[in-house]
Amino acid sequence: MNKPVAGTGGERYVPYSERTGAESLVYFTRDLSAEGLRKIFAKVNKNITGKVSVKLHTGEPHGPNIIPRPWVEALIKNDLPNAKIIETNTFYEGGRYMTAEHRKTLEINGWTFCPVDIIDEDGTAALPVKGGKWFTEMVMGKNILNYDSLFVLTHFKGHAMGGFGGSAKNIGIGCADGRIGKGMIHQVPGSDDPWSVTVEEFMERMMESAKAVVDHFGKNISFVNVLRNMSVSCDCEGVRAAPVVTPNIGILASLDILAVDQASVDLVYALSENDRHALVERIESRHGLRQLTYMKELEMGNDKYKLIDLDNDERMITAADAVQGVVPFKTE
Repeated sequence: MNKPVAGTGGERYVPYSERTGAESLVYFTRDLSAEGLRKIFAKVNKNITGKVSVKLHTGEPHGPNIIPRPWVEALIKNDLPNAKIIETNTFYEGGRYMTAEHRKTLEINGWTFCPVDIIDEDGTAALPVKGGKWFTEMVMGKNILNYDSLFVLTHFKGHAMGGFGGSAKNIGIGCADGRIGKGMIHQVPGSDDPWSVTVEEFMERMMESAKAVVDHFGKNISFVNVLRNMSVSCDCEGVRAAPVVTPNIGILASLDILAVDQASVDLVYALSENDRHALVERIESRHGLRQLTYMKELEMGNDKYKLIDLDNDERMITAADAVQGVVPFKTE
């Protein structure tokens, strides 16, 4: 594990009262089911048109915590019948390192009900990074250029390097190709260590990659985070993931990538100390909160938002209101 850079802020949670700027809309439901996913997607689907891609973490073989396949199948068959799931090969060796083994993993995990485009299978394309301090461009799987819209469907959870994985991690790492792009994010140029960047530099590089994707799709992109089975481990750890100890919360959606990731973090922090301890420790020890502050610096969205409760007549609520009475869950 790389050492954090002291004093740069990624270990400090910024309370809502200290945030400035405009507010975005973030929708919330406690309904962790296929119906709940479809209901909340309907709030952010207006610009998902043309050739549609769905960026999803499809998981290592037999991964226990990924978004349930039947939920995604119901959404795509009913609401996005011509969409393709997109993925890229991994930077680390495992069940998704090379295209052939990646396709076997997709079959194992049940992602067979619609086409899955491994977008770096046939090469790469560079997307510009506007206003970044680490990159002027990021290398992506070239098939990303084949789509008009991107629906970012994310299992929100912890992450060994990033602290947490939300929508920004899903596209920042998940659209970068498996060798060049992911290497640019993880490795200091000229270093022999493939994991050589410092923790907060890693956050910034990852967010610049995410910005390249957001800018590329413009208004034709939307975000859903599923806060369920939130291990401190990423789905890239598969069956080796740490046990889930954080309670399920619900599903969030927005047209603003920063707002949806910030709201997801806020909902975790709104849990009781006992319920949030493990995931908060993972986030803060890895300086993961730098993802949020750097997205704001890059003008990728707002860290203030109106949280709209779809379960209660779309009234506006706080994060603390949202997590009250949400456990236990009945999930599919």
